[in-house]
Amino acid sequence: MTLIAFGINHKTAPVELREKVAFSPDSMVEALKSLAQLTGAQESVIVSTCNRTEIYAQAKNLTADILSQWLADFHHAKADELSVNSYVYHEQDAVKHIMRVASGLDSLILGEPQILGQVKQAFVSAKDSGVIKSEFERLFQQTFSVAKRVRSETEIGSNAVSVAYASVQLAKHIFSSLKKSNVLLIGAGETIELVAKHLHEQGVEKLSVANRTLARAEAIAKPLGATTLTLTQIPHHLKDADIVISSTASQLPILGKGLVERALKDRRHKPMFLVDLAVPRDIESEVGELDDAYLYTVDDLQQIVEKNLESRQHAALQAEQMIDEQAEQYLQWRQGQTSIDVLRDFRQQSENQRDTLLSKALNQLADGKEAEQVIKELANKLTNSLIHAPTKALKKAAMQQDNKNMSLLQDALGLARANDSSK
Repeated sequence: MTLIAFGINHKTAPVELREKVAFSPDSMVEALKSLAQLTGAQESVIVSTCNRTEIYAQAKNLTADILSQWLADFHHAKADELSVNSYVYHEQDAVKHIMRVASGLDSLILGEPQILGQVKQAFVSAKDSGVIKSEFERLFQQTFSVAKRVRSETEIGSNAVSVAYASVQLAKHIFSSLKKSNVLLIGAGETIELVAKHLHEQGVEKLSVANRTLARAEAIAKPLGATTLTLTQIPHHLKDADIVISSTASQLPILGKGLVERALKDRRHKPMFLVDLAVPRDIESEVGELDDAYLYTVDDLQQIVEKNLESRQHAALQAEQMIDEQAEQYLQWRQGQTSIDVLRDFRQQSENQRDTLLSKALNQLADGKEAEQVIKELANKLTNSLIHAPTKALKKAAMQQDNKNMSLLQDALGLARANDSSK
């Protein structure tokens, strides 16, 4: 049986191709059954996120070309396009890859935690579909175990590595608890949407989103229970904001020094924390000169991000060591399972040979053949039957002067120990 990991991700394929071969939760059961039926996969798991689609499978004679063709056919895509944008890992490399993925070491953002939950869900879907057996059960349980260790025993996820998250973490350092803070977000792009989600996770209850068009602001605000404003309403509400985070595509500043100065006066100089994530700037640099305004730009946050990324990369080296150890443990267990299967087959074969010859001998006795002759014939035939395969293997090793296999065969048959003890 061959263990194989095949897929595409954000490093190897454009988003247009990743979208084509993504699996929805509703299609997963059908996909897993199709995979087993058309490729012969004995065990399989499909991981599908916005950044990757990966197939983990175990089967006889399974290749990347077979999986590429199946994936293309299932999604009506081009197999050659998949092939040139894909990657494939076998055996030990496949084991390490799934462990690296689940631990966040192969993610767009190093150490991001969401992927572990996505891999767990993929495993549950495969188990519910009946395509998980003992080896994948063991593989994925050990994968989840090492991912948990990486998360708890290293600093892989402790520092912000995106400006959106860094801005929220910085605000948290200044205000300690964000729950009672009044936050104003200006803009409605992807960055502000991420900031809004991070703030919501921190328990922020008073959140407003201001944008040129209310419809886009409402798309961000509504799921989080936030309020919305137009840009023209900002001067009337700025005095209420403890935290202001802005990221628009405006070519001119949204907040000037005079506007912020008036807001601070209305706040009786209660401090205001401002983060400008826009390029060109949304907040005039002179705002930073005001005594009670604490202004940070995207450059300030980028320095924090780069420092934190270095910290995560150091943690990733520790994580790789953990993964190497866990992968080796799994492969040793898997090899042990193979040995058990071989021993079971060998014992079954020997018992079948015994039963066949014993049945023949009993029939001879029933026909009145002399007992001593029957026993001698049984002994000779049983001996010949049991030594036939080892004899062929010994002759082959001797003819090929294969000393390594000869030594292994001698040890397995007890001949090496017998020769040693006779010296």
